Parts: sequence; structure tokens; C-alpha cells
Amino acid sequence: MPAVLADTALVIPLAVLVALAVDRLWGEPPVRWHPVVWMGRYLGWVGQRIAPTPAEAPGLPAWRPALLGALAWLAGAGLVGALAWALGTGLAGAPVWLNGLLLGLLLKPLLAWRMLADEVRAVEQALSAGLQAGRDRLAWLVSRDVNRLDEAQVRESAMETLAENLNDSVVAPLFWFVVAGLPGAAVYRFANTADAMWGYRGERGGRIWTWAGCWAARADDALSWLPARITAALLWLAAPAGRAAMDWSRVRSDAALTPSPNSGWPMATLAHLAGVRLSKPGHYVLHPAGRTAQSADVALALRLGGRAVALMGFVALVLGAVGAVA
Repeated sequence: MPAVLADTALVIPLAVLVALAVDRLWGEPPVRWHPVVWMGRYLGWVGQRIAPTPAEAPGLPAWRPALLGALAWLAGAGLVGALAWALGTGLAGAPVWLNGLLLGLLLKPLLAWRMLADEVRAVEQALSAGLQAGRDRLAWLVSRDVNRLDEAQVRESAMETLAENLNDSVVAPLFWFVVAGLPGAAVYRFANTADAMWGYRGERGGRIWTWAGCWAARADDALSWLPARITAALLWLAAPAGRAAMDWSRVRSDAALTPSPNSGWPMATLAHLAGVRLSKPGHYVLHPAGRTAQSADVALALRLGGRAVALMGFVALVLGAVGAVA
């Protein structure tokens, strides 16, 4: 193998190891240095300029906010991708160990398992102090109305968030890093953040997003399609005790009940593996024959998620090395 290819084959796996190790040991960087926070600020600022207010919306043709939303998304994604490319290219002349170390440090803020796991644990800990405390803590994680949820539904929501964000915050960024390097992971995180902030129907935050956010929603759907299904497979591999009873046809039918073409896959997989019922009141029920979620089920979900992260890290190491050589 030529020396240059050998070096490249080492950099990508080393960067993945560094990113996952830093996430495990230290979690998130300070807010002022966090690139996803910067993305959110851009999206918040430009969102006020592309989405009409309820008073403005009736007089606007649908194509106008849709076009503005698409152009704003493309501008933001282009800037994020260009900056990530410039940073990655600037490291190319460094020694392999330094290149991999710095690239991993740049990759780390684009994935977040420790923070997700800690927040889900915090919901369970808050429930031990009372239902309202659990609801209040869950409100940090979800956009749905938590005030009418009972104890089981709070746990269901926390487990759903864990499964969905296992894809959004870990598997998909690593997947796109392996496919397209640091720009791939950065653009994916921008797309996912844009969907979280813009991808709604109707009114949110005093703005109408039905058309202004449609590009962001569809872009995230496209970029998350394959990673979401990989996440479901990783959860299945992480649960040897639950594999035999797994019925993929039921998982597929349950996944189709959710509004997203992607988030239902890891959520339905987790529901069937854990044997619990997961739902969003008034919208869908996953694995309706499952039992009511208990504290032990949240702990199981965290263990399965942690194993899935480790498996994805291993897959990224292997594919990164193979892809660099090929």
C-alpha cells in the first residue's frame, strides 16, 4: 500500500476514536465554541426573515417562503461545508497522529451520545421526585406538550427521544463523516438542526413554517434515510436477548405510523426489543401489545444505545479504513 494511502487509512479511524473518546470523557464543549450552537443562531436569525407571521401568510404565494427557505438552507449548508472542508484540508499536511487527533476534536461537537444519555437519565431521576418533576425535565428534551403525560408516558417519550437521537446525534454524523469526511458530518448536523428548528407544519414561535421549512424537512429526511435504518440494525445487534422475538414486519408497519419516514425505525425497533409500548398521545402507538414502560426499561434502552454507539464506532473504523484505501 502506498504511504499516502496508508496514512489516510489511519487518519479517519483515529479521528473517530478521538471523537468518541472525548465525548465519553468530557461531553460537550462550551456553548460559545459549539458549532451546532452557531448553526442554531444562524437558523434562528434567518428564520425570522423567511417564515411569515400569521398576519403576513394569507397574502403570500406559497412559492415565496418555500424558495426563501431553500435558498437560506443552501447558503447555510454551503458555508458550513466550506468551512469544514477548509479546516480538514488545512490538517492534511500534518503528521498522521496530529491530523487524526485534531480532526477528531473537530468531529466531536458534531456528535453527542453522552449528553443524550445524561439527559434521559435525568428524566428518570426526576421522576423519582414526582411526576411533575419528570415532566419538567422531559420538556428539556421534547417539543411536545408534557403537561398531560402520566409517568409511563414520560418514560415512553424519553425512550423515543433516545432512539431517535441515537441516529440524529451519533450514527448519522459518523456515517456521513465516513462517506464525505468532516464536511459530510457538518452538513448533516446543519440539516438536522434546520429540520428541528424549521421543519414544522403550521405555526411555531409566531411564524408559519408549512412552506418556509419544507426544504429543510425534506433534506433531513433524505440525509437520514439510510442512517436511521442502520441505527435500527445496530440496536438489534446490541440486544442478543431480544433478537429471536423480533418481527421485522411489525417493526416496519409500526415505523410507518410516525410522521417522519426515518425516526420510526429506531423507535419501533427499541419498542419491540424492550417489549414495551411507545407512543405519542394522539398521534401513534408503537408495539401496542407491549407492556407499560418501567424504570428498568429506560435503563435497558440506555444500555442498548451505548452498545449501538460502540458498534457504530467499530463500523466507522472499518469502513473509514477500507474507504480510504479503496
